Amino acid sequence: MSKTRNVAIYIFDDVELLDFCGPFEVFSVADRIGDDNPFNVFSVAQGSNTIITKNGLSINAKYSIENCPKPDILLIPGGQGARKEMYNEVLLRWIKDCSKDIEFILSVCTGAFILARCGLLKDKKATTHHLGYEKLEELEPTVEVLRNKRFVDNGDIILSGGISAGIDMSLYVVNKLLGDEAVKRTVEHMEYYSDKYS
Repeated sequence: MSKTRNVAIYIFDDVELLDFCGPFEVFSVADRIGDDNPFNVFSVAQGSNTIITKNGLSINAKYSIENCPKPDILLIPGGQGARKEMYNEVLLRWIKDCSKDIEFILSVCTGAFILARCGLLKDKKATTHHLGYEKLEELEPTVEVLRNKRFVDNGDIILSGGISAGIDMSLYVVNKLLGDEAVKRTVEHMEYYSDKYS
């Protein structure tokens, strides 16, 4: 029996909706149609308060950072709120602690800013939303920002461009972990077709 990986998706006020919902759907679908429940996907926030997304949707995280299962995969989305969260020392400490013993850290859009502030992008390659390239270079001068890339793989840290690119990145991770057949079934179930996954 294969391992079930805990996929923790961090959310915060003013998070970009598709940044986290797209990957949430990918990993959830891959789990439902996969063998041996490959993923346990859940949302996590700093506290227990209601989260208001950038477009005004009200949601509640399943866990807080104090009580969530230990992540095997941690995803940090972006959105306007990321510009505030990147100075949240409680969050930065939690991500750094998680990074010591984790399989993958993923970011979508300006979630890369948060990883940069954690010091996790030193001498790495990265991407982010096209409007955030210069800011990412300012936050981490050693990073090589790859413009116009859907996602960039550094091994244990994988970053995607803006918003919908997080779906492609998540499918890439499913493929990396479970293989071509698993990602093919996931794409077909989602009816998601792109140049890479059609």
